[in-house]
Amino acid sequence: MATGRTHRPATRSRGIPEATVARLPLYLRALTALSERSVPTVSSEELAAAAGVNSAKLRKDFSYLGSYGTRGVGYDVEYLVYQISRELGLTQDWPVVIVGIGNLGAALAGYGGFASRGFRVAALIDADPAMTGRPVAGIPVQHSDDLEKIISEDGVSIGVIATPAGVAQQVCDRLVAAGVTSILNFAPTVLSVPDGVDVRKVDLSIELQILAFHEQRKAGEEAEAEAEAAAGAGVVAASAPGAGAAVTPGRKGTDRKGPDGDVPAVMPA
Repeated sequence: MATGRTHRPATRSRGIPEATVARLPLYLRALTALSERSVPTVSSEELAAAAGVNSAKLRKDFSYLGSYGTRGVGYDVEYLVYQISRELGLTQDWPVVIVGIGNLGAALAGYGGFASRGFRVAALIDADPAMTGRPVAGIPVQHSDDLEKIISEDGVSIGVIATPAGVAQQVCDRLVAAGVTSILNFAPTVLSVPDGVDVRKVDLSIELQILAFHEQRKAGEEAEAEAEAAAGAGVVAASAPGAGAAVTPGRKGTDRKGPDGDVPAVMPA
């Protein structure tokens, strides 16, 4: 089986936009679920809904892959799984090292989705000597002093940083110097890398803050809607019969005028 250092996907040379590349894993996840249910074909509308995009965008994305489906039939699920997997480089083995085996790093090490998606955890690395040799998810932790040797021997081109923020840049520099060209960064800091190195940042706190913004906005919209509804109810009540003038019990008349000589809008009963 080929390793991640012998071949790299050709998406950039083929001119596939980055936004399309970012959506391909969404399509693949939806298609894989269909494949597991033995669904042979899927329409662009059904697949778009499963992936959370609109069908026009999906068809445009697939046109970059040279896949247009069949009118009245849709897309062949198995072929699309293969086509997208090949485009993403998932038809080969990608050795990955995880640096920083704290709670997060250990959780990542035990994530079962790596192997099923073309990634192999080649090594777990930590700077704490007490961690050296300790098995995590069935893989013995190795000391960070051996980082460069591990990357060279395993042909690693993807590194995952799960260290504290204060040492993340130093770890990043060592990974890049050792030949790693793609980094997934879980540390809460921005990494500086040279041209030719790709970094994807995963920051759960930022995602939660974005969700908090949307929750606050929704709460504000609900409060505004309730205020408008209450104001509307007040207008209706004010314009209802009997709401504009006092009625004096026991006094009758049909032509009684108000203090300014005008006939009251509501006559006394």
